[in-house]
Amino acid sequence: MAAKEPKRTLILCVDRDGDLGTKAQIKTPVIGRKENINAAVALALRDPEEPDANAIFEAVRIFDRLKNESKADEVFEVASVSGSELGDVNADRKIVGELNQLLDTFSASEVILVTDGYTDEAVLPLVESRVPVSSVKRLVIKHSESIEETAALFSRYLKMLVENPRYSRLALGLPGLLLIILTILSFFNLLSFGWLVSILCIGSFLLIKGFGVDRQAGKAITWAREYTPPPLPVQISNYAAIAGALSVLLGVYSGWTNAATRVIPQSDLAGWLAAFIKGAMDLTVIGLGVVLFGRAVRMYFKRDVRLLRNAALIVSIGWSRQILDGASDLLLEPGTAYEKFILYILVGILIGIASVMVIYVIHRSTKGFFRETEEQGEDLNED
Repeated sequence: MAAKEPKRTLILCVDRDGDLGTKAQIKTPVIGRKENINAAVALALRDPEEPDANAIFEAVRIFDRLKNESKADEVFEVASVSGSELGDVNADRKIVGELNQLLDTFSASEVILVTDGYTDEAVLPLVESRVPVSSVKRLVIKHSESIEETAALFSRYLKMLVENPRYSRLALGLPGLLLIILTILSFFNLLSFGWLVSILCIGSFLLIKGFGVDRQAGKAITWAREYTPPPLPVQISNYAAIAGALSVLLGVYSGWTNAATRVIPQSDLAGWLAAFIKGAMDLTVIGLGVVLFGRAVRMYFKRDVRLLRNAALIVSIGWSRQILDGASDLLLEPGTAYEKFILYILVGILIGIASVMVIYVIHRSTKGFFRETEEQGEDLNED
């Protein structure tokens, strides 16, 4: 019979605010009983009131107790990982990286998590997503209720507000900005507007933090620094598309303005539509032509066989200007402009047929040029 695989339990202490690195200059993860005791002693010597040192001692105590009570098929290890003093995403990503490194060294089947009691909600999901957590030990340091120790505790948190960048931005940065603004207003004898400026600054700060404007601005700056422009043909095609769209919009506006100023009364639908076509057709045709020209440049560099169809479409769009002109004349003078409108349509059909024939001839004589997309030419041959 195959030997039963031993149960591997990891007693893990998590220092989410990174005190092991910032205060004791200890590189994490810390693996082993002796190494964790040395780390806890070094941290306690740097800051005797640090709860993370007591949490490491508690993890070692649990390790000793379980090892004394262990069976033959049980293996135990104690380790500590740390996050970052900045907290939030930076701390979580560092904890995850060290936890993965730790699991590569000691492949645990379960984890006993030891924390200082304030970081369980943030740390527990990170650990559970990688290895089952069988127990959570929350270590809460006992404090005296005397006035002296309360004052000492208050001083410690006040020092944290000053030295920790995570809290100092809010606790010191915003009040400092308000004091500078009030000083400037006082210098110009405008202190009466100080409360308005204070409300404006506080409201702006809340708005920026509430909607995450600072994070989005940081992402935008990072994107601008790391942005790599596309190839020149793609840029030409994109700029042509934007210019063409703007030209079409201007054409619609021009047609609307032409119809609104020249057609009286506005209830004359045929006259209004004819004036709109007259005012909009030039810019609209030019805009569509510019868009198609940008696509043609991109297809030329890609040696795309659809370049031929695109060229024929440009010719057809160009002639559509005459058809639109004939349609507007037909709306104004149905009796006399009918023949001219039919002539424009017939000429457009002939131009389309001629374009197809020219495309076929060019495609047959330039197969080598379109070698990269030759499979797309099968549709053209079928036509």
